[in-house]
This record gives sequence, C-alpha cells and structure tokens, in this order.
Amino acid sequence: MVQLWFRETSDGVTFRVHVQPRASRNRLLGLYDDALKISLTAPPVEGAANRLCRDFLAELLKLPRARVEVVGGHKSRRKTIHVESLSGLQLKSRLGVVNF
Repeated sequence: MVQLWFRETSDGVTFRVHVQPRASRNRLLGLYDDALKISLTAPPVEGAANRLCRDFLAELLKLPRARVEVVGGHKSRRKTIHVESLSGLQLKSRLGVVNF
C-alpha cells in the first residue's frame, strides 16, 4: 500500500507533490508513488507552475499562501513542499483522506 510521504519539523510539515503542468484544470488527482499528484493549468516556465502549485495547495489546505512554500524541485515535476504551522495529521485531515 502506497502512502503519502511527509516529515514533521519543528515549524510545520514537509511533503512531496508530483505536478502535471498544462492540464485543463487544477485538481488533486491522488497519489503518485509516495507523493501527492496534482494537475495544474500553468505551463512549467518562469516559475508559473511553482507559483500556481503554492497557491493551489494553500487553497486546498485552507491556509494563507505565505505559509506554503516550494522548497525543492523548482525545475522538476516532483517538488518538495513545506507548510508552516501544520502537523502531519492535520495535513492528511485537510486533504480529506486520512489513510493517505
């Protein structure tokens, strides 16, 4: 059984996403390996997909954009995201699927 990888830190939680750019709409697709798979309408140029990834995840997790940051994989489909002031349990709960 594949589960979402995440690591709790002293100031929040870090997890991975797999981004599908240039999609028809922004949406959560489930899991891809141990990462959260999302589709985004933005193309992967000049940081557009990274900004939309941050904005989409902030909206999905019901958090201000300032608390969500892409910390790795800026030029890759596989990105590392850090969210301030959120635990792993809260992350899974806000995603709506506790068994991720």
